[in-house]
Order: sequence, then structure tokens, then C-alpha cells
Amino acid sequence: MAREFAKSFYNSKAWKQTRKSYISSVNGLCEDCLDKGKITPGYILHHTIELTPENIKDPFTALNHDVLRYVYLECHNKIHIGSVS
Repeated sequence: MAREFAKSFYNSKAWKQTRKSYISSVNGLCEDCLDKGKITPGYILHHTIELTPENIKDPFTALNHDVLRYVYLECHNKIHIGSVS
């Protein structure tokens, strides 16, 4: 679930358009699974740069295809488990 500061962003037209175009660009498949030779539908569009109240209005961070990755739920959970120190 989106954090409070991000709710309006995730409901914005700009995000919805970016999300749709990115998912289409990867054919709706999990990019992590594809890297392993598996075909799995994606589930979550992940920002590789964490969104914060300071950067969420920066389109180069929030809406940039270069910092997005479409992944399956299990792959997304592994990303976050792996980033915990």
C-alpha cells in the first residue's frame, strides 16, 4: 500500500500513463523472472530509486522508465528483503 505522501501521486494521470506504457514495454512480464529464463506475469511496478516526499515531484525520479522495473510479487518482496540491513 502506498505511503500517505505518495497516494495522490499514484492516483495521478501522469503516473497511470507512465505505468501503462512501462508495463506494455516489457509485455507485462516480470523482468526479474525473465532474467532467469522464466515467463511470469508481472505484478508490481517497482521504483529502483525509493520515492520520498523530497523526490516524488521530480519526474526524472518518479516517472522515468530508466528507474522502473516490473516484477512479480515474490520478486518484489525479495528486492525489499535484500535491501534491509
